[in-house]
Amino acid sequence: MTGALAGCGGPGSASGDVTLRLVAADYGDSPANSSKKYWDQVVQGFEAGHPGIKVDVSVYSWKDVDREVKEMVAAGRAPDMAQIGAYADYAAAGKLYEAGDVLSIPAQADFAGKLSDAGEVNNVQYGMPFAASTRLLFYNKTLFSRAAIKPPTTWSELASDAQALKAKGVKFPFALPLGPEEAQAETMQWLLAGDRGGSGGGSYGYLDGSGSYDIDSTRNVATFTWLKDDLVAKGLTGPVAPARLNRADAFAAFTRGEVGMLNGHPSLMKTAKAKGVDFGMVPLPGENGPAKSTMGVTDWMMAFRRGGHKEQIRDFLDYAYSEKNVLAFSREYDLLPVTDSAQQTMSGSSQDADLRPFLQELPASELYPVGKRSWAGVSAEIKKRIGQAVSPDAGPGAVLGQLQRAAVTADNTAGQ
Repeated sequence: MTGALAGCGGPGSASGDVTLRLVAADYGDSPANSSKKYWDQVVQGFEAGHPGIKVDVSVYSWKDVDREVKEMVAAGRAPDMAQIGAYADYAAAGKLYEAGDVLSIPAQADFAGKLSDAGEVNNVQYGMPFAASTRLLFYNKTLFSRAAIKPPTTWSELASDAQALKAKGVKFPFALPLGPEEAQAETMQWLLAGDRGGSGGGSYGYLDGSGSYDIDSTRNVATFTWLKDDLVAKGLTGPVAPARLNRADAFAAFTRGEVGMLNGHPSLMKTAKAKGVDFGMVPLPGENGPAKSTMGVTDWMMAFRRGGHKEQIRDFLDYAYSEKNVLAFSREYDLLPVTDSAQQTMSGSSQDADLRPFLQELPASELYPVGKRSWAGVSAEIKKRIGQAVSPDAGPGAVLGQLQRAAVTADNTAGQ
C-alpha cells in the first residue's frame, strides 16, 4: 500500500511537469476500504483536468503516519503535503505554507469557522482541517430494555442505569477506556461534561478561558473524583481496570453486546450494525443535565514549503476540498465534513441521517489544544497517567496535579 518517499518532488520532465507528493493516513479498517482507494479516485479526477501535475500518494496506518512524516522532514525530504494528526510543530518551525498561500479564497473561507480557528498558530492558519468527528453516548437498547431503564441525561441517572445493568449481569455497565490508546479523548469528554453550569467560565477541557493549561482545576478534580467514587469503586465499569481498557477493546466489547453504555464516535455505528447490535445514541450526560459541550476531533492537512510547489499545491487542494470530494470521504468513513458547503448538504440529505446527530454536536464542541506546540507531549503524558486517577491507590487531585505540572513545563519549554 505504501512506500518510503524517495524525494521531495520537483520538476518531472523537460515539459515542466511537476509531481506532488502527499502522505496520508489510512482511515479504512481493511484493504477493501483503504484510504488509498479514495485518494486514487481523487488523483485520477484531478490529473485528468491538470495534465501538467502528477500526484503521488503514500498511505500509512495511523500508528505509523505521524512518525513517517517526522522522519521525512528530519531527513530533509518533506513531502509537499501531509494529512496527519498534528501541524503545530512544523508551523512553528517555519516549514509550512500558510493556508492562504495554498488555498483559493473561496476554498479557505468554506472551512467551518471553529475548525479553521483551531488550525491557527499566532492567529495565522497553517493547519487545514481534513476530517472531523464528535462524540455521543451509545447505549445497548436490548440491555436497557431488560433492565427497564431509559438513557441517562445526568451523571446520577448514568450511575443508576449502570447499577441496574450490573444487577442484570452486564459485563461492562459503563465502559471507561482510560488505557493508553486514546485516554486523552475519553478524559476530555468527561472534563467537558463536568462543566458546573458555566460557573467556571465555560467548558474548556484541558484549558482555562485564557488558553492556559488548567488540568487540575477544582472542576476537573471533582469530575474525576465522581468517576472514581461513583462508577469505578462501585464496580460499574466492568472487569478491566480503566487504566488497562483501550478504546478499541471497549468498542469491540460493545459490538459483542457486553457493554451497556460508552462514549463513542461515528465509526462505531457501522461496526455495531454489522454485528447486529440494537443501539441508540444520545448527547453525553452532564452533572445536572446533558453536557453543554462535547469533544470534537479534527485531523489535519498541511503543505510543506520545501518543494516550492505553492501554485500546484493550491490547484490540488482546491480540488480535494471540493464539496463532492469532502462528502465522498465523510460518507465512506462515517466522519463529519469540515466545510460549510458539505455540512449544509449533509444536514439536508436523507442518506446522512445517521451522521446528523454528530453533526449537530459540532458547533458546540471543543477541540484539543492542537495549536500548542506542547500538546503532543502533554497528550502522551495523559495517555500514560490518567488511568491512575481512578485507581484505588491514587487520588484524582494528585494525578491531575502531576499532569498540570508536566503540561506547564512542556508549554514553557515549547515557548508557548
